[in-house]
Amino acid sequence: MRHTNSKSFRQRKPFRILFSGIMFCFLGITVAKAAQAGDKTVSGVTATPAITTTDSTQRMAWWEKARFGMFIHWGIYAVPAQGEWYMSNGHVPLRQYEGYAKRFDPARFNADQWVKSAKAAGMKYLVITSKHHDGFCMFNTKATQYNVVEATPWHQDPLLALRKACRKYGVRFCVYYSIMDWHSPDQQAADTNALHPTYNPTHFMPGKKQAYITYMKTELKELIEEYHPGLIWFDGEWMNGWTEQDGQALYHYLRALDPALIINDRVKGVGDYETPEQRIPSNGLPGHDWETCMTINGSWGYDAGDHNWKSTETLLHNLIDIASKGGNYLLNVGPDSTGVIPLPEEQRLKAMGAWMKANGQSIYGTSASPFTRQLPWGRCTLKSCKGGTLLYLNVFDWPKDGKLEVPGLENHISEAYLLKRNLFGYHKRLKIHQDNQSVIVDVPQSAPDKISSVIVLKIKGNVEIKNHD
Repeated sequence: MRHTNSKSFRQRKPFRILFSGIMFCFLGITVAKAAQAGDKTVSGVTATPAITTTDSTQRMAWWEKARFGMFIHWGIYAVPAQGEWYMSNGHVPLRQYEGYAKRFDPARFNADQWVKSAKAAGMKYLVITSKHHDGFCMFNTKATQYNVVEATPWHQDPLLALRKACRKYGVRFCVYYSIMDWHSPDQQAADTNALHPTYNPTHFMPGKKQAYITYMKTELKELIEEYHPGLIWFDGEWMNGWTEQDGQALYHYLRALDPALIINDRVKGVGDYETPEQRIPSNGLPGHDWETCMTINGSWGYDAGDHNWKSTETLLHNLIDIASKGGNYLLNVGPDSTGVIPLPEEQRLKAMGAWMKANGQSIYGTSASPFTRQLPWGRCTLKSCKGGTLLYLNVFDWPKDGKLEVPGLENHISEAYLLKRNLFGYHKRLKIHQDNQSVIVDVPQSAPDKISSVIVLKIKGNVEIKNHD
């Protein structure tokens, strides 16, 4: 194992001389073929034609069914414990920040425990930061020595461990990757004041853009071929000099490497789904796949001073609201420098898991609510079933009079029951009163669940809603 000091972290030259010659010949052939096919080149990179063997419907199928995933922001920024933007927001000089790598030794890290926590919470996929804006690589890349295996006393690859654990427990493994890189010699900080630098947003050094793209593609190829992520969650695309054409070229490059790979919209100019951050679109994003990413407190990376924890009720209502609008919920945890997910986050994940165990059918594989207006008592999702449709009514505000009104539903209801099973393992059947105006469901006096109780309505055919002015 090669050890380096803080002044010797450099991007490795990606090609040996012999290999460069071979690649030169190969690229010459590729460019010639691309020219014949009318391909465009972007920043000196030949745009690879899109691969059609795995179409969008097939590619997105598992993701659309999942609805709930875990986001993990973890890196050497956990050492100063002031969030993942500390390098820029704290105006930390580059060499000083590199020193945090020498103090990163997470002896309590347990990949199995992290993945089991995600699975127990009802999460179907996991997205871990492979490289955040600080440029530190949390995997064993050959492209730079500035990585967790070579630059820390820990000398372990957490992404490899997490990939194995995800496979073991049936959780889809995915990675985050930042295009902006505050550590790269090919990018320059916004303010280069030696004592108080501000890195965001960076811009490419003169003549260095292609060098960085080559470096980035080397790492992304490693991630795809050695770690096999289900998706790559890009970020940092707002850096100066990165264009939509660059994003499209990178998208097609990755698509050629893995036709089944899902790529978010932050690659820029293209993407398989959209990513509203820390917000839920009021009407969802009809016609688009989308995913809201949110924190449990106010920080992505570990911040020892941030105790502004969202309640379990808020987190579950967010999940239900997002599903009712046809989106996914990517909920973040920020482990500390010892490798432990903070207890308040674990507690909330456990509580969410208890609800999901009883009511997850109302989330997984569902579509957006057929009601064009927000229901006064909660949210609705739907799912096709043999011979008809299942409507899942997530009731936040349980009716005190024992009567739940479902306005405008015109279909005949063949069955109504509580999704949460009773002590004997059965669903409690509910009585229905139906007329031309609405449906009234007779419900128990007390709510089965204090956060959200789910009533299932089974109807024949497609849903028909009469909207009242």
